Order: sequence, then structure tokens, then C-alpha cells
Amino acid sequence: MRKLICEKCLAVYQQAETHVCSGCGDECYDFSNSDEFLLNQAPKVIAQRKADGIEGLVGGLECVIINTEPDRRESAAAELLRFTGMELDTAFEDDRFTTLVLKASGSADFLIRSRKGDNPFPSTTNYPHAAHLPNTRLETLVFNTTDLERYVRIQRGRGVEFLTDEPVASDTHLFIQTIPSTFTDVSIGFVQWLEPGRDYRSRSARPFETDIASQCEPGLSNVKELDHAAVRVAARDRDAAILEFMTLTNYNFEFSIYVKLFNSITNVSRLSADDFALVFTSGIRPYESDETSGPTEKFLHNYGPRVHHMAFRTEQIEETFTRLKERGMEFLIGLIGSPEEGLKQTFSTPSENTLIVNEYIRRYGDFDGFFSPKNVTLLTGSTDKQ
Repeated sequence: MRKLICEKCLAVYQQAETHVCSGCGDECYDFSNSDEFLLNQAPKVIAQRKADGIEGLVGGLECVIINTEPDRRESAAAELLRFTGMELDTAFEDDRFTTLVLKASGSADFLIRSRKGDNPFPSTTNYPHAAHLPNTRLETLVFNTTDLERYVRIQRGRGVEFLTDEPVASDTHLFIQTIPSTFTDVSIGFVQWLEPGRDYRSRSARPFETDIASQCEPGLSNVKELDHAAVRVAARDRDAAILEFMTLTNYNFEFSIYVKLFNSITNVSRLSADDFALVFTSGIRPYESDETSGPTEKFLHNYGPRVHHMAFRTEQIEETFTRLKERGMEFLIGLIGSPEEGLKQTFSTPSENTLIVNEYIRRYGDFDGFFSPKNVTLLTGSTDKQ
């Protein structure tokens, strides 16, 4: 079946008779995901960022916010304490959230929280494997900025919508986040620090008593910072999701790896080689059935667009793998790769409390390919077990 996608508004047409979009009148192109459209549009986004004053205004990842059901909040935090090198930094509650803050040296922080009011994120009730945890997802990726007021002013002028009318102010920081993306269901947050120390407490925050730190084994010192996260998006939304993220941050699209065997594309966006990377995974072709569409589009059909996994850099990965298994972690695949190939990786089974997979990755020497096609293929195939 022929599919066309509009270059301007990204509307998709099935068996279109014309190459002109009926909505905006712009040109359409054949819809079978490739890098042609993306490579054409990405430089335009960068040029517009520079013209609007966004370039250089947004830095690296400061924290990720994972929302859970209230009765799974502490279990979700305990998992991360047991299976990473993070430690519990503080726990607090206010009128909106109960929050546990986990930190590790050199890494973005983790805020594990549960919401007390209405949820602005899309419902998962239409997705059979996520419906039982309607409030659970990695909701927000928070990046730093040196001038939040200026950033918000520029982006509002470009039509970007935020969850609050103004940045939320505390004694230590200013914060705002976008409405959830229609492509990824993930929000992008921005924080300007007024004081050192990355203190996330609101002005109305009060201590929240928890004993999870005393109940958990010490973190694994071999497991280091959050290396990257991967969000799965529908095939039709792949280009739009990446370009939207570039528009909101100073990240750039770098490359894609096509896994035709599993109808999947892994797309890497980075600020620099030394920063957290955001990976977008989509199908080459849209979903048709669980049997024919491959694990990426099958995941989207069963869970909806969301962050699929978080990857932690680790040293001595064989020892890490052994210790994780001793602590009860189960895996979708064993260790793959080798020092000669430049990296080793593995995927855990998804958490029962967050639905997120943990990846552990070790890069060797001066390997700068970020991923290898062989490993991406094997990892993608392993997710068919979810």
C-alpha cells in the first residue's frame, strides 16, 4: 500500500492520488522511512535555533523524572538502588508529588515520584501491556539552561506550549516543562539553578520518611552514569519526533542504524560525544500485526510511545553482569559484543514497577561509533520477548 507524508505538516496519506497535501498544500513524499527527509530538515532546524537565539542556551541532561503508581514508588526506587550505582539523596513531598531523589557521581539525577492530582500525560488504557499501570512512565527529561526566562519567551514565540503559564520558582531553581509530545508522550523540562547542589525541593516541600536505603544492598560501584535513553516512536512519527527534540534543545541528529530484519531504525541524537544521548527507535514501516511488524512496532502497539530503556555505562561488565544476576536481575539477552568490536551490552527484562528495561554498556578504548549494527540487531531482536 502506497503511503505519502507531507513535508510541512507531516500528515500521512494512504494510497494518495496526488503529491500535494490537502491540509496545507505542501509537497508530499513516499512514506518508507529513510534519512533523506531528516538530513534535509535537520540543518534547517539548527539554522533556525541560531536565528532565534536558542543555540547555546540549553545544556546537558540534569535529571529524569519517572512517575509511578503510589504503591510502586518505593519499589521502583529500590530497584534502581539495587541495580545501579545510585544512592538515595533525599525524599520529600508537597501538594503535588511525593518524590525520592537518587544520585550518582557524574550522572543525571533520578526523581522517582507519584502524583497526587490529575495526570497531564496520555492514558495508557488503550495499550494492553501498560493499561494496568496508567500513571507509570519515564515522563520528563530535564535539561539545564542559563536563562530560563529568555528560553521560555523565545519558545512561546515559536508556538511551544508548557504545562505552566510561568516557570515554577523555588529558593534553589526555576523550572518549566513542555506539554507531553504528541509523538513520544515524553515532556522536555528545563531547569535554571540559582544555587549549587541540584536541590529539587519546592518551597512547600516537607521531608518524607522512607527506609528503603537501609533495606537495599549498597549500589554497584561498577555501574556509572546514565549513558543514554531510548524512546520508541511510531514509524510515521520518527522524523517529527527527532526534529521536535532538536527544536527544543541543542541536540543534533547524528546517524541511524537500519535493522531491516526486524523492521526497526535506531536513531542517535547527541549534544556532544561526552554527553547523555537520546535515542529514537521506530519502525521502517508502520505497524500491521504482531506477527509481521517486528518487535519495535509491536512494542508500540502494546505499550504505546514511551521510553523503552535506560542505559548505564559500566566498567568490568562481566563482573557487573554476574553481580546483577546474583541480585535477582533477569535479562532479555546475555552479554553481546567484544573488546575487539569496541563494546559489550545487555538488556534486562522490563521492571514490573516502571515498565523500563535497563541496558548496561561498556565501550572499549577509543571506540567512537556509539553503537554497532550487529549489537543493535541482536538487542532489537531480544525485545520481542517483552
